[in-house]
Amino acid sequence: MRYSDDIKQELLARNNIVDIIGERVALKRSGSDYVGLCPFHHEKTPSFSVSERKQMYYCFGCHAGGNVITFLMDYEKLTFVESLRFLADRAGMELPEEQLTPEEKAASDKKHNLLTIYKQAASFYYYRLTRRTDTESPGLRYLTGRGLDADTIRRFGLGYADRFGDSLYRYLKKQGHADDLLKESGLFYFDEKKGVSDRFWNRVIFPIMDERGRVIGFGGRVMGDGKPKYLNSPETFLFNKRKHLYALHYARSTRRPYLVLCEGYMDVISMHKAGFTNACASLGTALTEEQAALIRRFTGEVCLMYDSDSAGRNAALRAIPILQAAGLSVKVANLAPFKDPDELIGAKGTEEMERRLANADNSLLFELSQEALSVRRDDPAAWTGFQRTCARRLMRFDDELERENYLEAVCARFSIPQDGMRKMIRSEARYGTPAETYRPPRSGREAPKIPDGQLIAERRLLYWLASRPGAYAQIRSLIEADDFQNPLCRKMAEVLFAQLEEGKVSEAGILAAFPDSEEQREAARILNGEDAGLPEAELDRAFTDAVRSLIQAGSRAGLQAGAGVERDNVERFIKRQRILEEFRTGRILHING
Repeated sequence: MRYSDDIKQELLARNNIVDIIGERVALKRSGSDYVGLCPFHHEKTPSFSVSERKQMYYCFGCHAGGNVITFLMDYEKLTFVESLRFLADRAGMELPEEQLTPEEKAASDKKHNLLTIYKQAASFYYYRLTRRTDTESPGLRYLTGRGLDADTIRRFGLGYADRFGDSLYRYLKKQGHADDLLKESGLFYFDEKKGVSDRFWNRVIFPIMDERGRVIGFGGRVMGDGKPKYLNSPETFLFNKRKHLYALHYARSTRRPYLVLCEGYMDVISMHKAGFTNACASLGTALTEEQAALIRRFTGEVCLMYDSDSAGRNAALRAIPILQAAGLSVKVANLAPFKDPDELIGAKGTEEMERRLANADNSLLFELSQEALSVRRDDPAAWTGFQRTCARRLMRFDDELERENYLEAVCARFSIPQDGMRKMIRSEARYGTPAETYRPPRSGREAPKIPDGQLIAERRLLYWLASRPGAYAQIRSLIEADDFQNPLCRKMAEVLFAQLEEGKVSEAGILAAFPDSEEQREAARILNGEDAGLPEAELDRAFTDAVRSLIQAGSRAGLQAGAGVERDNVERFIKRQRILEEFRTGRILHING
């Protein structure tokens, strides 16, 4: 549902950004603003600034920025509409009711009822695991035997499905749920002859939650030698194992700058128990494109921590191109001689795990290392072939310095002479199969290419007009929003000029015009003046130059678009040429009016 700008502005006015961020980040007053450690990247010196006057935040380290809506989207991982509803509830505002079709209303009701069933089922399993009886449940013996304490069990909501084949069904029927909905939940088998039975029995239960922490399915580990060892919920209205990750609702809030991707439930739980709260796992299947896209919403870097056996290494090799295609930087941790994270932590402790993570291979070195395992170094032809493979991989980097850095790392790893590798790269480039040019993934929308000087002028002018509204009178009759060539700057100018006409500038209101978080981050960067840090004595000249640059660019763009053939545009062009001539003969604008 789309909410009006008036509603968004009212929400921003009723929710002080300092209060909301201060509930989640330790802030200290610094002059008229507040500072603290950035919640979006790991840092030791505060670079995160929150302005109460502007009702916006900005990090000078990682450049995260925006208004209170953006903060909730980035920190709590809410959608845009969910953020608005959160703010409305906090402020005691009533948002307009969504107008749902009968089909949408039915789907909404089904979702609510299924979430209720899963939540009640999770509570049931947890009670069966932890209830006090004369004999400890097999599930609790298993989990405590794996080193889990009561706090960890509670944090992950672990449970136990006993040997009785219909206990969950009988419990949920007492809660008043109809059979048709219980059947859709995927928690039961319905058979005309045998009746209804629970899907999970004699298993330790791992609730599976979405990124918001709502239970949407379950995984179960059998007690004893039964088959299958692990069993997951089937696909349902809410659950698709290709689209979710175990424990992502915790990992997404980590202050570490990357996520660790493990293979199984217990690996993730062991990592979290040891303090590595950025760990998550796929749900019993190979990594999917949907999961990679989900990860990309929360981070730009992933460290793979799969089992150290051949199956784990092959799984990592399959995962790397999927993650890279989603725009993620990938590293691979080496667990050998230990099989999995749980075993490594148990044997060597958290310091060793920290060391393994810090020394993880980048994806190229890992891939080449795996290829080298099957190559005999004492076979000249085979080893030369491997070196040629290295050269072709290095050719993918079109940035010379980046390619040189990788070349040095590859040659050091495999004891290859650097000069020889450089010659082979030149030879392959000239005579070999052309390699695909590698370009690092870029996030967000890329604006059309305009000269750097022009872009700096547009950014500076927006900052100056927002921070010194009195300057608007100097340029009101000279430039328009259409003179800004960068699409994001043009949209900012439209909102800012409208505010200036009304006599009140709201930086938070400007940011609210950008639902896209990447665009809002860039807008926040502009409004914090990163391109406008000039001495006061130079401001008038720089202000004049920026205005002149926009007039020139606007006139040029209008002519190129064919607008100059109409009478009004011809007159406007002539007027602008006259203004430019005034600038050439020494006219200076004064930024302070």
